[in-house]
Amino acid sequence: MKVLFIGDIVGKKARNFAQKKIVDLKEQLQIDAIIVNVENAAGGFGVTPSICDDFFLAGADVLTTGNHIWDKREIISYISKSERLLRPLNMIKGTPGLGMTIIKVDAGTIGVANIMTNLFMARTDPVFEKVPEILKYLKLNNNVDFSLVDVHGEASSEKMAIAYALDGSVSAVVGTHTHVPTADHQILEKGTAYITDVGMSGDYNSIIGMKKDDALNRFLHPNNKKSRLEVSQGEPTLCGVLIDSDINGLSKSINPLRLGG
Repeated sequence: MKVLFIGDIVGKKARNFAQKKIVDLKEQLQIDAIIVNVENAAGGFGVTPSICDDFFLAGADVLTTGNHIWDKREIISYISKSERLLRPLNMIKGTPGLGMTIIKVDAGTIGVANIMTNLFMARTDPVFEKVPEILKYLKLNNNVDFSLVDVHGEASSEKMAIAYALDGSVSAVVGTHTHVPTADHQILEKGTAYITDVGMSGDYNSIIGMKKDDALNRFLHPNNKKSRLEVSQGEPTLCGVLIDSDINGLSKSINPLRLGG
């Protein structure tokens, strides 16, 4: 299968650009499934039901998120009923929504898990305790033909450790959250595609997608910062990875995809 994962969508311009490109890329590259991280899609903070619907209409199959999933309160009722919008699996018990899902596409069955790391992040249940749960739920050559884990987190070492814990058991482990693409895309020893961070889809003439002056003032004047950062309004760049798997569900290749900018 050929699967496209698109990194954190930041703001309106980026989401409009991504939705347009999803339509084009699905046909041009003969993509079998598209997964998008949308946790910053609504003005840089959270996501709304209508934004989710727009991505699904454009051709996205599963949407993942992270620590900003609850920034728009109206998403709670939506995610409670959705099997295609995920929140991190290791959020505390009783949190609305799903952390893993399995869906059918024309080329087969894909499984997606969304987890959040523990280092330098909002408090969640221990992430490594969820590894056996993922392995039990997503079984290549059993109930899924392709499986991907979105690891939303700050520390690269923690993301790498999770990838090695899952190597050979899932098709791909991709990192999100830092909004900065890394250059370490690779196929691990046992056949799992990996990248530490896909990078954001947003304006790169910014500080992680936010207006430079606002973000810079937070560092220069930490006691006099604005209550909220604002999304940078320059032209967006779409960042993603294209993953091609073999008949066993393990990966043959992973290639960064960067468009616009």
